[in-house]
Amino acid sequence: MNVNHPNVQNAFNLELYFELSPDFLCIAGYDGYFKRVNPTVSKTLGYTDEELYSKKISEFIYHEDQETTAQNRENLTNNNPLLNFENRYVTNGGEIIWLSWTSMPIHNEGVVFAIAKNITHKKKLEEDRNSHIASLTSLNHNLKQLTYTTSHDLRAPVNNLLSLFNMLDHSKITDPETLEFVDMLKLATDNLKETLDDYLDVLTQRDGVSVVVEDVSLQQSLAIITRSLKSMLKDSNTNINVDFSAVDLVKFNKAYLESIFLNLITNAVKYSKPYVNPVISIHSEIDYDGQIKLFVRDEGQGFDMEKVKDKIFGFNQRFTNNIDSKGIGLYLVHNHVTGLGGQISVESAPNKGATFIITFHK
Repeated sequence: MNVNHPNVQNAFNLELYFELSPDFLCIAGYDGYFKRVNPTVSKTLGYTDEELYSKKISEFIYHEDQETTAQNRENLTNNNPLLNFENRYVTNGGEIIWLSWTSMPIHNEGVVFAIAKNITHKKKLEEDRNSHIASLTSLNHNLKQLTYTTSHDLRAPVNNLLSLFNMLDHSKITDPETLEFVDMLKLATDNLKETLDDYLDVLTQRDGVSVVVEDVSLQQSLAIITRSLKSMLKDSNTNINVDFSAVDLVKFNKAYLESIFLNLITNAVKYSKPYVNPVISIHSEIDYDGQIKLFVRDEGQGFDMEKVKDKIFGFNQRFTNNIDSKGIGLYLVHNHVTGLGGQISVESAPNKGATFIITFHK
């Protein structure tokens, strides 16, 4: 025999392809039995060729997939190709594997040529992903319920405080410092009530269609927060430099914007360098693409971005031994920004401060 003859050479190549293919290559009869399988089938399933040929194919299929497989095999015997059909097989050791089949019937010969890929790893990744999504969904629901409950339950004592302030007779307070202190407490309580009301409104809206997005003033929102933080800013000798000359109005949610300012400013004060008065610079810009950006920079302790990386906005992530650190503030800021289609990034280095850059959705 001339081994160099094209027909002989082609037959040799096809046989080599059949033997070495990492995928399942099968020829099955309309009678439901394997007629030929490549070594990958026996190696993966753990059966000998004799065992594979002596039993009906259905006996190797996971019991939950047998009925669906039988229905699709009937379509094959009616001369209809089968593409990307997935089912599970059980190995000789009891392991379940996922296979994705492409099968072509040769009707006049009563056989089916089939190729299958082992997609077990892909299915496990999908299962892990779905489990992770379910866990995050549950966590998000629990956080929402906690926020709703906390905001709702805090309104009662806050309203009681406001009632007490209204009952005070200011004419009987003669000391100017005491009077200023009472006014500051009342202002802080008023702002707390307004914030709680806003949060409840936002949560209620989220249970409906969407969060309200409107024209919000950066200047006014910042002023509300700095008034509520007046005592803390004064005690820490914090200096805030503001420039909204580039743009003041942004399409955003009012409660979210105030929460962003609140968390970034309190963090800047909380994590300032020891014995150094905090300095915070806040300004807006419009980039070449017409997008509005908000920059909030501090000169505090900063972050080691190589260590922190993408965990900086993670829930319950702490990067300091400060007992006041709860790992929630930056998580909320990130959610407020990204939840409305925006982006947020950080530029920082240890003892070099941090700059938070917020890009608002157009």
